[in-house]
Amino acid sequence: MPQFNPGDMGACSTSPDQAVCVYCGSRSGTQPAYLAAAEEVGTALAQANWRLVYGAGDIGLMGQTARAAQNFGGDTFGVIPTHLLDAEVGKRDLTRFIVTQTMHERKKVMFMNCDAVIVLPGGAGTLDEFFEILTWAQLGLHAKPIILLNTDGFWQPLVALIDHVIAQGFAAPSLRELFRMAETPADAMGMLRAHFAQTG
Repeated sequence: MPQFNPGDMGACSTSPDQAVCVYCGSRSGTQPAYLAAAEEVGTALAQANWRLVYGAGDIGLMGQTARAAQNFGGDTFGVIPTHLLDAEVGKRDLTRFIVTQTMHERKKVMFMNCDAVIVLPGGAGTLDEFFEILTWAQLGLHAKPIILLNTDGFWQPLVALIDHVIAQGFAAPSLRELFRMAETPADAMGMLRAHFAQTG
């Protein structure tokens, strides 16, 4: 089993055109639309020849996204910490399966091996991932696109919270410009295509 090595960060093969990190829940949620959207995202990434980078789990929205990408021959890059191998059912049949020692290493390897991020519905872990990369963007540490996939309005309360933070003077209005909302997987893919076309 491959173990974490700092040299792995950024060590993607050149076959996929781009790499997209998908943050999402290790649970399926209460609405069938969440699983359907995850499947559509995984399928669309594979069809676009974009690598899926994700948390290497085989359950919940994570597993659904990865299996969909695999079903269409997509390149899959999974990163999971040792302590979650059992809880998240590490998906060992990925194109690349990396085991890290800590959550911090996991998130760093995932982020450094992607060109863009899509955030699907999820829980505290997904929120943690989103706010970390949003903060990094706010600090000017990266300019990768961040897209919230707002399936069935899932992220509306989060956006309302961010707007409240801005309104109360704890962030500049520019914070709202550091991420985009997509209502459907097709919308998200369109945003990414436009971005990649501009950046080459």
